[in-house]
Amino acid sequence: MAEILPETPSVLTVLTTTGSAEEAEALARGAVERRVAACAQIGGPVTSVYRWEDAVQTDPEWQVLFKTAATRYADLEAYLREAHSYDVPEIIATPVVRGGADYLGWVAEECAGPSATTGA
Repeated sequence: MAEILPETPSVLTVLTTTGSAEEAEALARGAVERRVAACAQIGGPVTSVYRWEDAVQTDPEWQVLFKTAATRYADLEAYLREAHSYDVPEIIATPVVRGGADYLGWVAEECAGPSATTGA
């Protein structure tokens, strides 16, 4: 019997973290202005514990959760890599496997408009 594979998700949530509320807002605003994300939510501060340069660090960070069309992920990632202050920014994408059809349609529509970075 053939295996039924799930549909490729059309919407993703993408998480990054920053060292300040100001940078989080700038990244969120820039992504929405460029239409590489329909919206972004900022939460924080959170406490992050991680190893960096052979030492365990503990720092406050702000999380930014972007909602984007899967087709715009590469553009969002490129924007975050360019605009982010971290040498190795956290960029994690999670597929949205279910959601309100009207909301998911809105995300796709918002990300389909003209892009400031690609002109498309």
